[in-house]
Amino acid sequence: MLGTLINALTVLLGSAAGLLVRKKVKTGFVFDVVGLFTFYLGVDMALKTSNPVGLILGLLLGTAVGEKLSLDTRVKNWAENLRRKVGGDSLFVEGMMTAFITFCVGPMTVVGALKDGMGDPSIIMAKAVMDGFTSAAYASAMGIGVLFSVIPLLIFQGGLALVGSLIGLSLPVSAVADLTGAGGVILLGLALDLLKVKEVRVTNMLPSLITVPLTSAILALW
Repeated sequence: MLGTLINALTVLLGSAAGLLVRKKVKTGFVFDVVGLFTFYLGVDMALKTSNPVGLILGLLLGTAVGEKLSLDTRVKNWAENLRRKVGGDSLFVEGMMTAFITFCVGPMTVVGALKDGMGDPSIIMAKAVMDGFTSAAYASAMGIGVLFSVIPLLIFQGGLALVGSLIGLSLPVSAVADLTGAGGVILLGLALDLLKVKEVRVTNMLPSLITVPLTSAILALW
């Protein structure tokens, strides 16, 4: 759990630095840069999948689950209630959700958090450094909501660390590759939303991080 706590700290520090920059200089261009960077990251991750058929089937299944549970609406309502309490601006919800999804859909999060629970925080520590710089860029564009992304980050990564402490790390290489591909597609949806190309309810796609590796594993048995 140590790595997750340090990860949260680097996001807080990075966000604080980004907010200071936002107050002193015009940062409107950062939004476009963040959107394009997210698109690049999504393409890079999506191409790492080992089973395209399992990827699309798992994405359809996972997104259907998310739609059924109305995850996007529920999470945004919670974030909006939080915004009212802390007095954030109109970008609060978008900033928090964009940062959380970017920080938590990659293989470094899943594998790193599981290993963190087993007493090896090295992967999460490396991720923490990257998240610190990314959060600074995000906060300069989207404001204080990015700082509050540490709340769902702690819940998500902390939960994975707890699982790791109980059952250990048992993800095969192919599962990690398919998990990476699913995270990449989710980031592509997020990038389209950030660039105002199309509104994508990416939170509803998060169950795909579970269904894609499972679907690929089932197909591999045939």
